[in-house]
Amino acid sequence: MGTPLPPSITPRQMNLLRIVLALAWADGNLAKEEADVMLTNFSQVFSTKPDDQESVKQELQGYLIQDLPLEELVPKLSNELEKEFVLRLGYEVISASALTPNEDLINQDEQAIYQKLVTLLELPDDTVKRIEQSAQTALGKNQAAGSNVVDLLTYQMREYLDI
Repeated sequence: MGTPLPPSITPRQMNLLRIVLALAWADGNLAKEEADVMLTNFSQVFSTKPDDQESVKQELQGYLIQDLPLEELVPKLSNELEKEFVLRLGYEVISASALTPNEDLINQDEQAIYQKLVTLLELPDDTVKRIEQSAQTALGKNQAAGSNVVDLLTYQMREYLDI
């Protein structure tokens, strides 16, 4: 058996993906439908060539089951811009994960992991508030337009990684 090939996505992309997944798994549930949409959208973010997207999608499938602690992932963020980006993605993930209309928008497990993320990022309080307000606005507009959180996350990641 040969040596496994390195991931086709960059270490930076991998770390961002793993942080988003850690937050998505906070409540212990990642529905197959959610996973399929994430795989499709993230493969399009990480590869611009349609021929390569299917192989990237297959590769990402293996990462969906990994549950790495935020304490291991957050220190790999290289600058304030990445920290702010991750905070926004995290807020959007937990804010849009209510499974039923009667369910709290953010459950206790999600709130706990989000607070852990905020603490680990060590961003100023005013920065955290600004990012949360911006994310709330984006989520509201997205819901009004009939889009889902994975579409928004995909857009955010594509925009950020193109910087």
